[in-house]
Amino acid sequence: MVHFLGINPIIPSTILLVLLYGAIMAERINRAIIALLGAGLAISLGMLTQEQAIDGVDFNTLALLVGMMIIVAIARRSGLFQAVALYSAKITKGNPAGILAFLVIITAIFSALLDNVTTVLLIAPVTLVIARELEISAYPLLFAEIFASNIGGTATLIGDPPNILIGSAVGLTFTDFVVALTPVVLIILFIQMLVFHLLWGRHLKTSDSAKLRVMSLDHRAAITDHRLLKQSLLVMSLVILGFLFAHPLHLEAGTIALFGAALLMLLDNFGRRNDEQHHHLSQIFGEVEWITIFFFTGLFIVVAAVEESGLLRLLANYLASATAGDKGTAAITILWASAILSALIDNIPFVATMIPIIKNMAPALGGEEAILPLWWALSLGACLGGNGTLIGASANLTVAGIAERAGVPFRFLPFLKIAFPMMLGSILIAHLYIIWRFF
Repeated sequence: MVHFLGINPIIPSTILLVLLYGAIMAERINRAIIALLGAGLAISLGMLTQEQAIDGVDFNTLALLVGMMIIVAIARRSGLFQAVALYSAKITKGNPAGILAFLVIITAIFSALLDNVTTVLLIAPVTLVIARELEISAYPLLFAEIFASNIGGTATLIGDPPNILIGSAVGLTFTDFVVALTPVVLIILFIQMLVFHLLWGRHLKTSDSAKLRVMSLDHRAAITDHRLLKQSLLVMSLVILGFLFAHPLHLEAGTIALFGAALLMLLDNFGRRNDEQHHHLSQIFGEVEWITIFFFTGLFIVVAAVEESGLLRLLANYLASATAGDKGTAAITILWASAILSALIDNIPFVATMIPIIKNMAPALGGEEAILPLWWALSLGACLGGNGTLIGASANLTVAGIAERAGVPFRFLPFLKIAFPMMLGSILIAHLYIIWRFF
C-alpha cells in the first residue's frame, strides 16, 4: 500500500470505511454511488494501486450473481416462479404464518446444498409473487429468507464462501462440516423461526377472499411457456450439478453460473432473427440488478484498501495474543470477533487473514487436531455474523436489490435494529454449543 502523505495507511483507510458506512446509514444517496465514490477515493488517494483494486474485486461472486440473475430473468418468463409460489401457498392453505415458516425452511435447505446467494436469487422472486397474491407485506418474508440463507449456508462446505476458504486451507470435507455444524445450525434456525413468528408471523393477516382466490387457482395454469420451462429446468439442473461437483471439476461457481446463463440464452434465442435476439437480450440484461453489482464492486475495492493497510492483520494478531494460549478462550474470542467484524466488513478477506494466524497458533495449543474447534468458531462467527447488517453478506444485498426493484424498500438502520440483536442471539447459541461440544 502506498503511504498516504506519510501517515500510517491504517488511518485513512479506516476513516474511509467509517465514512462509507455513515453515508450508507444516512440513506440520502444510493449505496452503489457511495461505494463507487469510496473506491475512486481509495485509488486516487493512493490507499491502493489500480492493480490492487482489480485484484481486490471478487469477480467470482460478481459472475455468480450476474449469471444467476440472467437465468432467473429468463426462467421467470415461463411462469415457473408463479407456479411454485401458488403451489407453496396451497400447501400452507394460504396461511401467512405457515408460508413464512415454509419459506425459511426451504431457503435454509437450499442454501446448505447450493450456496446462499444462488438460493435467494431463486426464492426471492417466488416470495414476491406469494405476497402479491395474498395481499401481505413481502418484507417479513424476505427478511426471514436473508437470515435463513446465511444460517443454512453455515452448515456445509459449499454453503458460504468462508467455509470454502476454511475447508480448502485445512483439508476439511463436506462431511466434516455437516457433522460439526449442522446440529447448532438446526437449533439456531428453529429459535430464529420462533422469533420470526413472534415478530411477524402471528401478525400477518390476509383476507378470506385472497385465500379462496389462491386456493382456487391452478398452479399448473401459471406456466405460460412449456418449452421455455423445460429449457430453464434443464439448465438450472445442470448448474446445480455444476455447483455440487465444482471442486473436482476445478471450476468456480461464477464460471458455472455464467456458462449456464449463456446456454439458456442460446436455447431461448435459437431460431430468432438477429434483430429479435438483440431486442430480447436487451430486455434480459435490463433485468440484472446492476445497482447491486456495482455496489459490490465498489465495496470490494474499499475493503481491499482496508486489508492492504494491514488493519485486518493487526486485528487478527491482536485476537491471537489476547487468548493467552488457552484453546477455549481462543475459540470463543474468534467466534465473537468474527461475528462482529463480519457484520461490518466482507467476511472473505477477514477469514483469509485469520487462516494463517490460526495455523500459527497450532503448536502452542497442542497441534493441528487440537485447534479444530477454532476453525468451527471461525466458520460460525463469519457466516452467522453476516446477518448483523444489510451489507454483512452477499445474500443480504442480493435480496435488498430484488426487493427494491419490486417496490419493497430495505433500509440500513431499520434492518440493523432487528437483525443485529438477532445475530448476537445466534452467536450466543453458537458460543454455548462450542463450549458444550468441544471443551
